[in-house]
Amino acid sequence: MLTINVAVLLAVVVVWRLRRRTHSRSRNDEKLTVVIVLALGILIAPTPAGQGILNVLGQLASGVTQAGR
Repeated sequence: MLTINVAVLLAVVVVWRLRRRTHSRSRNDEKLTVVIVLALGILIAPTPAGQGILNVLGQLASGVTQAGR
């Protein structure tokens, strides 16, 4: 039996959609890409990988904030 991880499938779709030329996208096409990226974020967030990404981004934001003082 073949199983497909939905998060991996959405990641592939996002990469495929973002490789297209910018000027050939309609507004609806851009909105659909945003919805897909949000769904991917919701799927990744509770996983250990998502928590790691959150920690890295938090440290990066903290470093940028301290550098700006």
